[in-house]
Amino acid sequence: MEHWICKTCGTQFAASEQQPETCPICRDERQYIGYNGQQWTTLAQMQQDGFQNEFREHEPGLIGIGTTPSFAIGERALLLQHPEGNVLWDCMSFIDDATVAEIKRLGGLSAIAISHPHYYSTMIEWAKRFGATIYLHEYDRQHVMRPDKRITFWSGETLPLKDGVTLYRLGGHFAGGTVLHWQQGVNGKGALLSGDIIQVVADRQWVSFMYSYPNLIPLPASAVQRIREKVEPLQFERLYGAWFERIVPHDAHAVVQRSAERYLRALETPRP
Repeated sequence: MEHWICKTCGTQFAASEQQPETCPICRDERQYIGYNGQQWTTLAQMQQDGFQNEFREHEPGLIGIGTTPSFAIGERALLLQHPEGNVLWDCMSFIDDATVAEIKRLGGLSAIAISHPHYYSTMIEWAKRFGATIYLHEYDRQHVMRPDKRITFWSGETLPLKDGVTLYRLGGHFAGGTVLHWQQGVNGKGALLSGDIIQVVADRQWVSFMYSYPNLIPLPASAVQRIREKVEPLQFERLYGAWFERIVPHDAHAVVQRSAERYLRALETPRP
């Protein structure tokens, strides 16, 4: 029996003798089947193939964890150090003994919170290694490919995790699309950890919003307006996207607001 991992999205499946026929996460119109067709791997095979994780400090108390060479979607996770217990924001597929040892050195892990199903990856492996609880929004329950008792499905619009650490459901990319607000980040100015529910684009003075990124399906105006309204009361100087370089370092609250306005204008106003 193997816990097969989709090579395109990085999602790990419940144990089976045979490889799954297909990956429902990738068959969804927000994702895609890989160019070479449906392909699978395992954690053991990834170790043999030479994958490893690197750690980079973004700021005091926030450490990025990314896999090299890049695998599947290529997102990096964020380890938020907190006196009440560390939180892993988003997740990626590869985990090994060296990763576990480094995270334990940094204070361990008590909770895992994930923005949306594309980053569910091997979340159960991570939770098992650290005895952590996984927090997913109930609206995305149907996208869990490896059910487990370690998952807590939360409901509503907000969920306080720790002192000054709160999850907000924004929707958009997925119905349960979630961001994490870290009140103590950036020396108390606040940080927003957004995955790609709010996507940092190539010009880091802007962000954007999509239903599907690889297939370029935009969100309707109502969804973008909801996101803008939900984050408007939050204080955050910096926004961390899903990859090491995808960060809005300064004035991120204003960046999100003006980016939403630009998006809405683009939907409503013909370009010359």
